[in-house]
Amino acid sequence: MSDTGDQTILKVEDLEVKFDLGGGLFGGKRRTVHAVDGVDLVLRKGECLGLVGESGCGKSTLALSILGLQAPTRGRVILDGQDIAAPGVDRKARARIAQMVFQDPYSSLNPRQSVRRTLETPLRMHGVTTKSEVDDRIAEIMRHVGLRAEQAERYPHEFSGGQRQRIGIARALILKPKIVVLDEPVSALDVSIRAQIINLLLELKDTLSLSYIMISHDLGVVEHMSDRVAVMYLGRIVETGDWHTIFTQPRHPYTRALIAAIPDPFNHGLAVKMSGEVPNPLEPPSGCRFHPRCPEMREGCRAQPTPPLASIGGAHAVPHEVRCIRAAELV
Repeated sequence: MSDTGDQTILKVEDLEVKFDLGGGLFGGKRRTVHAVDGVDLVLRKGECLGLVGESGCGKSTLALSILGLQAPTRGRVILDGQDIAAPGVDRKARARIAQMVFQDPYSSLNPRQSVRRTLETPLRMHGVTTKSEVDDRIAEIMRHVGLRAEQAERYPHEFSGGQRQRIGIARALILKPKIVVLDEPVSALDVSIRAQIINLLLELKDTLSLSYIMISHDLGVVEHMSDRVAVMYLGRIVETGDWHTIFTQPRHPYTRALIAAIPDPFNHGLAVKMSGEVPNPLEPPSGCRFHPRCPEMREGCRAQPTPPLASIGGAHAVPHEVRCIRAAELV
């Protein structure tokens, strides 16, 4: 995958995360799950990269590896010029670069801690210890997320769901990171509140010069927020490109099926259906991993090795890359 040199803030190279499940209760054959299998990604400064796919495709494991919370078994995660997957990396330095906003604003906040305690703890851990500086940083971030400074004295149960998510965003931003991973940031919120949080996130991205990786199954949200989109299936990226190309000219059958499932007017007239369930990751299919569910499957899809991501062009110098031997035919 190409990048733009000094505009690249994150580069993931040939990342693999596998889990050894052992031999089971009765000592059977050892089994291994490749949750992330040879992923390459680039995140540029100031952009939002949408990471989409069904549950179990490896999105969250990939995000945890980027944050340094899950050690990869192979590959590199180069964050702001430093390989954070290498041994001996300073975890505090990494935390100052990348943070995460979690899906559930109800369970991700400690009910026994005031908002102030939640926000001041990471500051003190990272060397901000004077009361005046702590107070100023908390007041500033509360203002950025649309809350009043005095509300920091309250506890999570005193806030609505949307306000709790604003607090979660404040916690992620209190150390002034450059990258924020958004894990389904609005899926647990009422529909009436979602637009407010989405608009807040977009405003903060511009105001604070942030870069986002947004994990979501809601392609309507992805289409609205993302500059580029990467589609995952069974641990691999199967298609990536700028958001307009992915949503209007998808070439991988899996991407086409995902977009076709979006209610009008978002699906752009696609009428593609996939059958069956996601295969068992312990026993992934031969050839293309999507072929058992693919409406465009041919014998070569089953028999040939999984193709690499191949560029088929792209708009505005953003490559459109697809992992499918029939990509040129599916227009």
